[in-house]
Amino acid sequence: MNKTLLCDFYELTMANGYFELGKANEIAYFDLFFRRVPDGGGFAIAAGLEQIIDYIKNLKFTDGDIDFLRSKGLFSEEFLEYLRHFRFSGDIYAVPEGTPVFPGEPILTVKAPAIEAQFIETFLLLSINHQSLIATKANRIVRAADGRAVAEFGSRRAQGADGAVLGARAAYIGGCSATACTISDREYAVPTTGTMAHSWVQMFDTEYEAFVSYCKLYPENVTLLVDTYDVLGSGVPNAIRAFKEVLLPKGITKCAIRLDSGDITYLSKKARRMLDDAGLYDCRIVASNSLDENIIRDIILQGAKIDSFGVGERLITSKSTPVFGGVYKLVAKEQNGEIVPKIKISENAEKITTPHFKSLYRIYDKETGKAMADLLTVHDEELTEGEPLEIFDPIETWKKKTFTDYTLRKLHIPVFVDGECVYRSPALSEIRDYCLLEVDGLWDEVKRFENPHKYYVDLSKKLWSIKNSLLMNER
Repeated sequence: MNKTLLCDFYELTMANGYFELGKANEIAYFDLFFRRVPDGGGFAIAAGLEQIIDYIKNLKFTDGDIDFLRSKGLFSEEFLEYLRHFRFSGDIYAVPEGTPVFPGEPILTVKAPAIEAQFIETFLLLSINHQSLIATKANRIVRAADGRAVAEFGSRRAQGADGAVLGARAAYIGGCSATACTISDREYAVPTTGTMAHSWVQMFDTEYEAFVSYCKLYPENVTLLVDTYDVLGSGVPNAIRAFKEVLLPKGITKCAIRLDSGDITYLSKKARRMLDDAGLYDCRIVASNSLDENIIRDIILQGAKIDSFGVGERLITSKSTPVFGGVYKLVAKEQNGEIVPKIKISENAEKITTPHFKSLYRIYDKETGKAMADLLTVHDEELTEGEPLEIFDPIETWKKKTFTDYTLRKLHIPVFVDGECVYRSPALSEIRDYCLLEVDGLWDEVKRFENPHKYYVDLSKKLWSIKNSLLMNER
């Protein structure tokens, strides 16, 4: 499917305006960032870059697109002819997928001719907003599971096909171990998993017959759903009987049952004792049924005997906070060969932008390896490791901290340069491993679910001065 027209219509009317006014080739700089972490958390997970790369590589207007736009009666033939030869020719810098990110810092920066930079806004936002939202939610759920595997089970509750497929991709980046969405395995190598539906059990004359039949079909990968009728009265006893009659004679001890309703904590404790009493110590217990990080954390604290979780609708839709809130704002333009910073001012301080073409650094404590703070600088500033580095709160400027034993990492990587992709997208498993490693590099206080410690994203003195000067002069 050609996704070129997957844009807000005003991208086209503005593009036409830039073209007619001779501004088409003026170089503009845009930042994509977000203002608040979903669920009141301490950080988010960046995701969606690979789809942006694919979009930019294939960005072109077909004859059908041109004919459609002509039918609107708003665009000149000269502009439509310009679109016929349209290609992205600019630069894109981004943090790698899987990177923990914080409010106000650019996940992605675009430097390109004004029409090009403006036109790609919608797709960039929808890609980053959706996948970062799901990756962030998945990471919260995975951390709540405390080492227990979490599978994404949400396709049937997702908001559309892309919501299911790319949601599974993002959930895997965030730390999920598998998905029930088969096409996500084919397209993105997200490992697939699955058990059975209640309908399988109901199709047979008895629950026992349903279990035996499944064990015979899939002896090496058996998970029996035990709550179709009565978990403790028939489900678990029939599962034990089927395992003993079909699997144990073959020397197979690896098996599982799934609980999908009822009091998961109580049922899992009782089921664990029944399985152990039957000698099925290796039989695992899987839990599903409208779970999220809060429920998972609570049942673990209550002593639930759960080995892994399947999480569906509350993950794939990020039900508790269904909007990521990323925005795309002009921060500079080139004029007479110089970069001129631009700022958006608002009555709401949260919506005031940080101007200029910027670099983003992460400061690590050399001894612990933990991330201490992020620092935004003007793009041409040079930072030297080994020299004392002072940062200060951009609002409460008297709050200062000086680092002496630290390392610096520049987070932005070049993705496109002069319209050519210069970035090799890692395998999804690499992105997931990188994400989990980076999250592990945050202090536990930042990872708290409630009232997390504020992770500082500070401005260099030069950038802070530019921002404050614009605030004063633009009023």
